Amino acid sequence: MDNRKQMPGVSLVTANNLVARYGTRVIWEGADFHITSGEFVALLGPNGAGKTTLIRMLLGLTKPAGGELKIFGHVPTKGSPRIGYVPQRHPIDSDVRIEAAEFVRLGLSGTKWGIGLPKTIRSERKLALQALDMVDARGLAPRPLGELSGGELQRIFLAQALIGKPELLLLDEPLANLDIRREAQLVRLVSSVARQHHIAVLLIAHDINPLLPVVDRIMYIVNGRVATGKVDEIITSESLSSLYGAHIEVLRDSRGRIAVLGIEEGAHHE
Repeated sequence: MDNRKQMPGVSLVTANNLVARYGTRVIWEGADFHITSGEFVALLGPNGAGKTTLIRMLLGLTKPAGGELKIFGHVPTKGSPRIGYVPQRHPIDSDVRIEAAEFVRLGLSGTKWGIGLPKTIRSERKLALQALDMVDARGLAPRPLGELSGGELQRIFLAQALIGKPELLLLDEPLANLDIRREAQLVRLVSSVARQHHIAVLLIAHDINPLLPVVDRIMYIVNGRVATGKVDEIITSESLSSLYGAHIEVLRDSRGRIAVLGIEEGAHHE
C-alpha cells in the first residue's frame, strides 16, 4: 500500500482501564485490549451496550471518561487518514444520481466533488478506481448510487473507506440488512483485503456466525464490561453467563454454527 503500513503483529491500538460514560452514566469501564496490524476483530454485544461509543473513541469523536487509549502510539484525533470508517447508517435515496466512482473519490476530497484542478481530479479518480478494484467493484464505477443494491452499496462504502490506504478499518454493522449469501460475500471480501494489505479490522456485528471463518479475536461488551479473547474463550456458556449475570447456554451445530440461548430478544448471536 504505502510506507506507513505496519507489519503484521504490530500493535496499532492499546487501551488500559478505559471508561466510557454518557452524561453521568457509566456505559462500560475497566476495558483493557489491543488491536494489532492485520488482525480481524469482531465487536459484539446487545443494543445499547456501547459498541459504537468505542468506535467513536477511536475516531477521536468521543473522549474516554477514564483510562488510556492510544492509536498509532498517540491519543486519537479526528480525521486521521490512517483510519478507514464505514458508519452504521449511510442512507442513499433512490434518486441519488452521483456515480459510484465519484462517491468513492469523496473519501479523499470531502464534499467538493467536481471541483478542483483537472490534474488533481484525474489523480483522485484513478485512486477511486483502484479502491473499487480492491473490492471487485470496478464495473459499478459509472452507476448512480440510487440504482445499486444493498450488497453493491456496501462494496462502494468499503471502497471509499479504503481509498486513503488506511491501516485500521472500522466497520459499524456492515452486515445489517444483507441476506446470508451477501453477508458471507462481504465478510470474505473484507478479510481478503485486510489480509492482503495488512489492515486491522474492527467490525461491529450482532451475529458471530458469518465471521467465524475469518475472525481472529472478539470483543464482547455487555453489562458495563468489555471481554476480549478468541471465540472459543468468550462465546461459551460459562463466559457469557458470567458477563450477563444470568444462565446462558451456547450450542454448536454440526457445521460449527453457534446458537446462544437465554439472551433477551434483540441481543442474541445465533
